Amino acid sequence: MAEPRKDEFLDDIDAAQAEEQAEHVAEIEPEAAELDALRAERDELKDRFLRALADAENARKRSQKDRREAEQYGGSKLVRDMLPVYDNMKRALDAANADQRAVAGGLIEGVELTMRELLNVFAKHGVSVVAPKVGDRFDPQIHEAMFEAPLPGTVAGEIIQVSAEGFMLHDRLLRPAQVGVSSMPAS
Repeated sequence: MAEPRKDEFLDDIDAAQAEEQAEHVAEIEPEAAELDALRAERDELKDRFLRALADAENARKRSQKDRREAEQYGGSKLVRDMLPVYDNMKRALDAANADQRAVAGGLIEGVELTMRELLNVFAKHGVSVVAPKVGDRFDPQIHEAMFEAPLPGTVAGEIIQVSAEGFMLHDRLLRPAQVGVSSMPAS
């Protein structure tokens, strides 16, 4: 009998190893596919978790902002409703002359005390008066022009009359100051 050659023997070993490796790969391929599927599922779940975490953080920040705004500006409707009370009390005090003060001093003093208390409550809750003076420059952010008139000795855009004071609630305008503005043309 002829002896097998060394090359044939190696070919048989290589074939046997290749077959064994193929069987091993056949066993590993489903596991690798399953592992890839699990990694993809993990990545998807991680992405969903991070998005849910970001949404929760955004909701927390939004609710904090809403709470702060409710604390600061929640009473704005009540304050707006109180502004005519302030206006009427101011008109009453401005209308009181020396004779009336002599006759009804106690009444006028009571109105003054009530006005002071109202201003203290306004200040306590962040309400400030916007009180422009005649001669100030018109600012459309805080003033409302009720009329324009040419008035000698003034410059266009200068306040010539104050009809009603304005009010701010913290940094928000509740009511603009109502003013008359000069429309005097430049000479």
